[in-house]
Amino acid sequence: MSGEPGGAAARTIAPAGQVSRAEYCVVACAEVWRGAGEVLASPIGAIPAMGARLARATFAPELLLTDGEARLLDAGGGTEGWLPYRRHLTLVTGGRRHVMMGASQLDRHGNQNISCVGDWERPTRQLLGVRGAPVNTLNHPVSYWIPRHSARVFVPRVDLVCGVGYDSARAAGPSATRFHRIHRVVSDLGVFDFDTPGHAMRTLSLHPGVTAAQVREATGFPLDVPDDVPCTREPTAGELELIRGVIDPQGLRDRALGARP
Repeated sequence: MSGEPGGAAARTIAPAGQVSRAEYCVVACAEVWRGAGEVLASPIGAIPAMGARLARATFAPELLLTDGEARLLDAGGGTEGWLPYRRHLTLVTGGRRHVMMGASQLDRHGNQNISCVGDWERPTRQLLGVRGAPVNTLNHPVSYWIPRHSARVFVPRVDLVCGVGYDSARAAGPSATRFHRIHRVVSDLGVFDFDTPGHAMRTLSLHPGVTAAQVREATGFPLDVPDDVPCTREPTAGELELIRGVIDPQGLRDRALGARP
């Protein structure tokens, strides 16, 4: 399979005005797995799943895709194989997995909360629970997908640490930092990482139409947004053809994002 999305015809870049915000998000999520190698891609949520399938169909054919349960999927979403739980745990604990999770809260050092909002003794909101987030973040690369970028999600400090951030891993010592890596955060406004001296979140790109002032206002902590921050890369014509005709012909991507332009 060609390493270029959709082959030679895909080299033509689609006009920006014809690309929806959701399609930029799908492409940004696909980029999370660029260069990941032969690992298990575990995307949680509709747009991350579309991104992983797009990556598998284009520049990352070596990816293993999971449905989040026990099946392995091909790039078209069909069943390719069976992944028993014991094998899944082997991949998780051996670092051969890259999961893209959600977050109810995420702070400037990448600590994630999916358990509860408010004081632990009397929370105002009960959420999913810690689940596998600590093991994920301490054993293999993790990225996050945030469909609604707001100061309620991007907070100065999470109410409960589920996924381990850089400051928490450092405080725990070498056993926590050895395999710890938060690769990317993709939101409906842009793409972010933590590759700064203090591992604080910074802006890598903003989706077309999003301003630096807008993303700063929607973030509950000081955010590095360089003056020359680029736009999130355009999908190629071949990628758009795959997204619209093969991966998501029903248009679920726009509904998942709220049908914005």
